[in-house]
Amino acid sequence: MLALSRKKNEALIINNNIEIRILEIKGEQVKLGISAPREVPVYRKEVYTQIQEANQEAMNADGIANLKELLG
Repeated sequence: MLALSRKKNEALIINNNIEIRILEIKGEQVKLGISAPREVPVYRKEVYTQIQEANQEAMNADGIANLKELLG
């Protein structure tokens, strides 16, 4: 993991086309602005984890059986 220090209005660039900018700092909370191409998905980690878990459930046999039951 790369750890960087940034101040308000400073940014970092990832892969020449993703910019992450520090918009605001209040106490222990930091507000980030992320500029990325539309084809690059950007998720909060907890949302990404939920998506991965849902995808995993959908791939198991019970999920397929339930889908077949729904579709008739």
